[in-house]
Amino acid sequence: MNKVLPDAEAAVSLINEGATIMMGGFGLCGIPEKLIAALHTKGTKGLTAISNNAGVDDFGLGILLRSRQVTKMIATYVGENKEFERQFLDNEIEVELVPQGTFAERLRAGGAGIGGFFTPTGFGTIVAEDKETRTINGRGHVFEQPLHADFAFVKAWKGDRHGNLIYRKTAQNFNPMMAAAGTVTIAEVEELLDPGQIDADSVTTPGIYVQHLIVGTDYEKRIERVVLQNE
Repeated sequence: MNKVLPDAEAAVSLINEGATIMMGGFGLCGIPEKLIAALHTKGTKGLTAISNNAGVDDFGLGILLRSRQVTKMIATYVGENKEFERQFLDNEIEVELVPQGTFAERLRAGGAGIGGFFTPTGFGTIVAEDKETRTINGRGHVFEQPLHADFAFVKAWKGDRHGNLIYRKTAQNFNPMMAAAGTVTIAEVEELLDPGQIDADSVTTPGIYVQHLIVGTDYEKRIERVVLQNE
């Protein structure tokens, strides 16, 4: 089965108003920048975005926040995005902040079909408000529910026409888990291969989790914050 779509515009034509979308990557590394840009151009609104962070003001997920296409964010921190910070502090956007480890495990649970889990993270804080708690081995735990989404946008290094994916380095953060947790997963890849060209032992995300692929070119791959050290 050939899962390749002609371009990012064709992919985002599948996204409906009010959809929930997971977006992989860490900071600006390994983000599905072509799909995000196409969704911004399309102008789809009322979106719930699930992402580790919100990019920066003029790149990545930040451009969807700036154009007010996102009405709710589920993320681990505000990060480097001043517009997201402003909307959050001014109560212009609904935000669910999740501890990063809990965020990762909620994604994994969503992809694995697990109904939830108990974690000590956040016990006794506002994170535990209105949630079930339990003492396990003498330590307080909070029950956390899995994360699911209508769509998952992921970025991979290589993929074949069946949807098998390989990620590089930091791009392995959140992309594989989101690929499993999305109802419809759309992957953008830098290099498209034919079935059989990827060694089976190298596959990170099996094609069974991926419904569509696009091939991206001319990636910016920005650095979120450049820190130089004088020798």
